[in-house]
This record gives sequence, structure tokens and C-alpha cells, in this order.
Amino acid sequence: MGGFLAWIGDPRIGRHLLRDEGEVVVDEVRHHWVSYLRPGFEGLVGLVLLVVSPFVHVNLAWAFLVAAFVLLLRGAWGVVREHRDRFVITNMRVFRVHGVLTQHLATMPLHRILDISVKKPLHGRVLGFGHFVFESAAQEQGLRDIRYVGRPDERDLAIQRVVQRSGLRGPRVPN
Repeated sequence: MGGFLAWIGDPRIGRHLLRDEGEVVVDEVRHHWVSYLRPGFEGLVGLVLLVVSPFVHVNLAWAFLVAAFVLLLRGAWGVVREHRDRFVITNMRVFRVHGVLTQHLATMPLHRILDISVKKPLHGRVLGFGHFVFESAAQEQGLRDIRYVGRPDERDLAIQRVVQRSGLRGPRVPN
């Protein structure tokens, strides 16, 4: 069972790298723990319904069991979905891999990044997460909103450093 759980939980970032071109991972960003609260709560409610169901009238117990299994399944699916959703910063590009049964890969080369907005709602500032919004020259892009990023200011600086080191922005002018 450990092999299955490791397989289902690992999005295998390494297979998306251009190793023969010298691409290396600068940062692999997993979701902040806050993103697990909703699926965890659903699983907890499902567990409570499962425990309570033997004490309910037999004509109503089946509804409790069905609701419990649906909530447990939704909670487990949500946890795996959040765990497999990764945002990766490399020395050449940024990309996002997500999906459980089917996998979606969205890539943006560093030279296409025009602007990065970091949005930190009040509870995000308190708990240490934020959301990235990428702007590029493309009309349609699969890499626009990256939600629940832990330590967003550090991650933003890491992206800015990589872009600066790659020479895509002009040289720094000292004050």
C-alpha cells in the first residue's frame, strides 16, 4: 500500500525538467497547510457520520453511511489533489503540475513573465501564505493564478533573482 500512496502523491517533477539543457529546480512550491483545511474538515465530518451511524434508527442509518463514505472520499480526493499540485521555479522557466488521475502541465518561460502580483489577504498575512498572479504577453495561459503559496515574499524574490541572473532584465543600475 505504501507504494501506491507514494505513487498517487508524487507528481514526479523530475521528468518535466530539461536536464540535458542544464535546467535545475530552484524551488518546488507545495500548497500551504491552509489549503488542506476544507478537505480535512470534509473527511472529519464523514468520519463522525460513520461513527454515529450505528446509533441511528436502522431506516435512516443507510443515509448516514452513504453521506459518510461520500464525505470521506471527497476529503481524501481533496487532500491528494492539493498534495499533487506543485508550482516549480527553475533556472529557465516556471511551471505548474496538477491533477490526480489526469495530469496538467502549464509552463511559462522566464522571458514571458511581465509582472507578478502577490496577493496576501488578511488571514494569509497572519498564517503566512499568499496567492501569485502572473501576467504575460499571452492571451490565454494555464499559469495565471497560483493559490496558497507559503512564504510568498521569499518565493517572489526567488523568481526575481532567477529572472535577473538569467539576464532577461537589464543590468542593475546602482543608486
